[in-house]
Amino acid sequence: MGGPPLVGWLVVLLGAATGISCLLRSRRACALTSGERRVARAEGIKGLGMALMAVPASALDQRPWGPPLFTVVFGGMTLWSLSLLIREHHPAHHVHLAVGSAAMVYMAVAMGLAPSGAGMTSMGDMGGMAGGSIGVPFLTGLLLVYFGLYAVWAALRMLPAVGAEPVGSSAVGAGASAGVGAGVASGVPGAVLRAPELAAACRVSLGIGMFAMLLTM
Repeated sequence: MGGPPLVGWLVVLLGAATGISCLLRSRRACALTSGERRVARAEGIKGLGMALMAVPASALDQRPWGPPLFTVVFGGMTLWSLSLLIREHHPAHHVHLAVGSAAMVYMAVAMGLAPSGAGMTSMGDMGGMAGGSIGVPFLTGLLLVYFGLYAVWAALRMLPAVGAEPVGSSAVGAGASAGVGAGVASGVPGAVLRAPELAAACRVSLGIGMFAMLLTM
């Protein structure tokens, strides 16, 4: 891949693209429900946080301000996600958001506690400490397994079922006479942002990004 710095920049690009697309989806005109908008905003913040955390230290030294900032932001997101378990009816997804936010806190704390001579001034220093690893190996391993399996599962869910009708084809056929004008008015970008496939792709990207960042530990 051309060396560790390039890997870090790839994670930056992945997180930034995912975060921006999620925040665009969180607009009232693009999401169907307020719950979807909240989830899209949370995923957008997570994606942008991943992008910032992965910037190599040669371009941006994140100590000492980075670890406290990430800890506060994603600690708050963890508590917010857990609170949604009580208020809403899709607990599995809110648990995933909470796990992802808590994993960001874990990486931020590990980055902050790394010795100053270890070279771990950002998660973009894709190599961790010169003399070993940072964090708790068992916990890091569990998170690696979780996000690796989640990315694969989310990707498999995007595949069409054998013999299934293509997504959206029935809606297009049913609304051909009445919905063409509305579709033209909304424009292609708006239709893309509203597509459920984009939400699924964002979750795959976030899972891959988390997996890549955890590998640095």
